[in-house]
Amino acid sequence: MNRIEQLGATANRLGCTYSFNEPMCRHTTFRIGGAADLFVFADCLESLKALAMEANRLEVPYMVVGNGSNMLVSDEGIRGMVIALTGQFNEITLQDSNLVRCGAGATLSSLCSFALNHSLSGAEFLWGIPGTAGGAAFMNAGAYGGEMKDILISCEHMTRNGEFGSLSGDELDLSYRHSAYSQNGSAILFLNLQLCPSEQDQIREKMNDLIGRRKSKQPLEMPSAGSVFKRPPQNFAGTLIEQCGLKGQCVGGAMVSSKHAGFIVNRGDATCEDVLRLISMIQSTVLKETGIELECEVKRIGQ
Repeated sequence: MNRIEQLGATANRLGCTYSFNEPMCRHTTFRIGGAADLFVFADCLESLKALAMEANRLEVPYMVVGNGSNMLVSDEGIRGMVIALTGQFNEITLQDSNLVRCGAGATLSSLCSFALNHSLSGAEFLWGIPGTAGGAAFMNAGAYGGEMKDILISCEHMTRNGEFGSLSGDELDLSYRHSAYSQNGSAILFLNLQLCPSEQDQIREKMNDLIGRRKSKQPLEMPSAGSVFKRPPQNFAGTLIEQCGLKGQCVGGAMVSSKHAGFIVNRGDATCEDVLRLISMIQSTVLKETGIELECEVKRIGQ
């Protein structure tokens, strides 16, 4: 029995759902990516820690993922174990009148719906973003004038060594598309969010307005990883790309969206290599024609 098979046996003993050679295209919004050696769903703290400790003992790399909304996985896949959070990590609870505890695996749509049902405002800007709460905290997600740092007061996490801890306030080091978790290697497990009371009708009206704007401007009907590039100072990546005449530009199955030039979409058969070549083309063209260097926001994973 090799080390991956041993990890699979551990997942089986813990009662976790798992599979070997799992295509990551099934677990990313880009619908791109080769196979992970082992893919496991962890539904509680005990199982997650046991998996991490066994992976460390066997010297097998592992990573914890959300729903893959900001990931570009290599065509060669991911060596080691990929852990997706489910069960306990999808739960959302009200801690007091305004404080929400949200599992990192919960979708942003479920978080927004929970807030609406409890007449709590502050999370509306997340409505329509196809990610998880953990991913939003990891990258300090933001849109339409709001960002996670406005509502996030603390995160509970697991370190690479399987130890549980938390960060709060300034320790989170939240800035544009950045948090302390961008560097520390720990996996976010739960978020504590401070929202504020409001009328349900007002919250619903704002959510409807924002999803209407997203649908009219963004290619939500096609697989993508959202905005590909970070916003340059005093400018917008999509505007620069469009000005350079790159809307609709294709490399293989990857295409600059004709609806929003800040998005690269998968036309159905795009590979990771297609996307990377298109990103490189965009960056070199924009740099040559405008002098502005675009920084990629999508996280590349795998070999």
